[in-house]
Amino acid sequence: MDLAPITPSPTHIIESLEPITGSEPVFSLAAQPESKFSKAEIRTSLRASTIDGVFATIFSNIAGGVLLSNFLVELHASPVEIGLSASIPMMANLIQPIGAILGDRARSRHHYCLAIYTPSRLIWLLLLVAIAAFHWGKITEDAMVLWTLAILTVTHFLGALGGAAWVSWLAALVPKKLRGRYFSIRNSAANLTCLLCVPLAGFVVSRFGAGSIVGYGIVLLIGIVAGLISLGFQWFMKDVNPQEQQKALPASAETPIASVLQDSNFVRFLIYFSAWMFAVNLSAPFFNLYLLDNLGLDVSWVTIYSSLSSAANLLMLIVWGKLADRVGNRFLLLTVGVLVALTPIFWLGTGTDALSLWVWLPLLHILGGGTWAAIDLCNNNIQLSITPVRNQSTYFALAAAIAGVSGALGTTAGGFLAQLVQYGGLPGLFALSTVVRFAALIPLIWVHEAGSQSVRQVLKSLFTTKGEIDLQLPQEQ
Repeated sequence: MDLAPITPSPTHIIESLEPITGSEPVFSLAAQPESKFSKAEIRTSLRASTIDGVFATIFSNIAGGVLLSNFLVELHASPVEIGLSASIPMMANLIQPIGAILGDRARSRHHYCLAIYTPSRLIWLLLLVAIAAFHWGKITEDAMVLWTLAILTVTHFLGALGGAAWVSWLAALVPKKLRGRYFSIRNSAANLTCLLCVPLAGFVVSRFGAGSIVGYGIVLLIGIVAGLISLGFQWFMKDVNPQEQQKALPASAETPIASVLQDSNFVRFLIYFSAWMFAVNLSAPFFNLYLLDNLGLDVSWVTIYSSLSSAANLLMLIVWGKLADRVGNRFLLLTVGVLVALTPIFWLGTGTDALSLWVWLPLLHILGGGTWAAIDLCNNNIQLSITPVRNQSTYFALAAAIAGVSGALGTTAGGFLAQLVQYGGLPGLFALSTVVRFAALIPLIWVHEAGSQSVRQVLKSLFTTKGEIDLQLPQEQ
C-alpha cells in the first residue's frame, strides 16, 4: 500500500504466504524433493504459517508503519530522519545474498530462521528501556531518534540474513499451482489482523494518560510478545534440509551468481523491480508524514485510514489471486501499475476540510489498499514463477538486495526533496513520483512469464463473443 515504505523483506516479499484453506491437493513443486510431502504435512505446515503470519503482522505493524512514523514525529524527527527509518530496512537487503549462502549451508531452514529472527525481534526490548529513560528525563529527543534508528538498523540487517532462506522454505512448501490463491489468502489474514490491531493500537497511543510516546512503549511490548508467538508456530511447519534439496538437483558448473546474471529474463525483471522500488519509495514513506505533520491529523485518524486500506486489500486479494492464476502476474502488474502510478497525484487535492477528511482521504486509502493487493501479490508470484529451482535462494536474495538498495535510494532522495520548499515540498515530491512510476513500468513489457497473457490477448478475449470464437476456431486450425 502507498502508506509505508515498500520493502522487499521476508515479511513483504512473502507476505502472501500465510493462510491456506487446507483442502487443496498436493502438486509437484517443479520436481523439488519437497514435493514428496504428504497432504497432511503440507496442510499442517501452511496452517501454521498462516497463524505465524497473523502474529508477525501485529509485530511488524507496531514496530513499523504509521505507529513508528508517529513515534518519530512526536520526537520531532526531521523528514530526512523519517526517510532514513524507511530506507534502513531496504538497505539491509543488500546483505541478503550473504544470507542465501549461509542459509544454503545450513541443514535446517527452521533452525536457521529461528536463530535469525528471534534476536531481531528481542532487540526491540532495548527501545522499551530507552522510552522509560526518556520518560524519566534521562535522555533527549535527539538521542531517542538515534536510538530508534540504531535498533532499526540492527534488527533489519539481522532479518536480511534470513530473508532468502525464509522465501526458499515457503517456496518448497507451497504447491506451485496454488500459489496465487494461497498467497492471496495469507495476505487476507494479515490484512484482517492489521485492520483490527492498528486502529486499536493507534487509539491506545493517542489516548494514553502518560503521553503518546509512553503509549507507544506499551503497544510495542505487546508487539514483541506477538512476534515471539509467531516464531513458536514455525515449529509446526515441515522442515526442509537445503543440503538434501541441492543434492536432488543436477550438478551445475556455474556459480550461483553467474547463473543469475546469465538469465536474461530475470535480469530484465531486476531492472523493472529496482526501478519500481525506487519510484514507489520516492513518495510512499511520506504519505503518513504528510497526514501527521503537514495536515496535523491525530494518529487515531491516520490509523483508521490505514485500516480502510487494509480492508480494501483484504477484500481484493482473493479477486487478484484468482485473476493472477488465470491471466498471469505480468498482466496485472502492468494494468494495475498504471493506477498505482497515478495515486500520488490524487493526494495533491487533499486538506483538512470535511470533504477531504470524510471522503477524499478514505477513498485514496481504499484505492491504495485495493491496488497494492495486486502489486504485492504479483511481484511475489512472478519471482517464484520465473526463477529456476537451482540456486533459487540466490535469485531471491539478489532481487531483494538490488531492489532494497534502489528503494532505499528512493526514500533517501524523497527525504531530501521533501525539505525543498522552493520545489513544492511533499506535494511536489508526490507529482514527481507519479512520473517516475510510469517510467519504471516500461522494462516490465519485456519480461516473459510462462502462461501469462498479454494486455492485447486479455482485451481481445473480453471483447470477443462466443460466436466469434466458434467461427474463428476452424480457420485457426
